[in-house]
Amino acid sequence: MTEIWAAVPVKEFTGAKQRLAPMLTPAQRETLAATMLEDVLAALADARRLAGILVNTVEPRAASLAQRYGARVMADGARDGHTGAVLGMVRTLAAEGHAMLTLPGDIPRVTAAEIDTVVSSCLPAPSFTIVPAHDELGSNAVLCAPPGLVPLRFGDNSYFPHLAAARRAGIEPTIVRLPGIALDIDHPADLRMFLRAPRMATRTLALLEQFGL
Repeated sequence: MTEIWAAVPVKEFTGAKQRLAPMLTPAQRETLAATMLEDVLAALADARRLAGILVNTVEPRAASLAQRYGARVMADGARDGHTGAVLGMVRTLAAEGHAMLTLPGDIPRVTAAEIDTVVSSCLPAPSFTIVPAHDELGSNAVLCAPPGLVPLRFGDNSYFPHLAAARRAGIEPTIVRLPGIALDIDHPADLRMFLRAPRMATRTLALLEQFGL
């Protein structure tokens, strides 16, 4: 099977997670973004079925974290939003002949076992695997073999458009539902859901408890 690399786009932490402003200060939101990213990188580093980790960012703190977990760091398209950063990694990994598993840095309940489950679900190329967000609006993990197989466009309502794009490309998508990957933290409702979830020893939970939430 073609080697599969994780691809994580990371925005600058300054001004991060503005939708959480009703619950957290700007400084708290910056710390939260960095802490969630570390939870994601730790899970990726512990996964057994990945060939490597690629992080696309111009945020120095994110780059330092990525290198600590053995990830490669690049900056092609890193300032062009989530989609632009992913497309930069598509170009890099396609040129190297790898498949790509892209996922965000704000899913702190992800586990290495979930990552390996997604990788194991990958069919021989050409194939497209997707893990929806808990609300079936976002696309919280997308595995493309090869990377440029299906046009990718991320946002608040990307899951069903991605399914349609895969089918237009002649690929029946593989859908995998995983609770850790599904729970991204972007809105106050997501944060409350995270805090209500069965207790899991993440850096993010410890931080939020430190914040008094």
